[in-house]
Amino acid sequence: MEKAIILAACALGAGISMIAGIGPGIGEGYAVGKACEAIGRQPESRSKVTSTMLMGCGVAETTGIYGLVIALLLIFLVPGQFIGML
Repeated sequence: MEKAIILAACALGAGISMIAGIGPGIGEGYAVGKACEAIGRQPESRSKVTSTMLMGCGVAETTGIYGLVIALLLIFLVPGQFIGML
């Protein structure tokens, strides 16, 4: 019975941690849209806007990657450790 509860809690936690992927998706879409607007207004600043946008998107994407890593750990690594403690 305890094993089933641990497995269910790990699966639930993994699913919740994947919600972290929503924020970077929205943020990156917003940043790219604003960068396109900025380039449309001032085409000569294209290289500066593009490099800044790519750096910001890279930093924002790490949040989603951290959520994915936590979900993978909760699915594959943590259940075995908790069940081993029982």
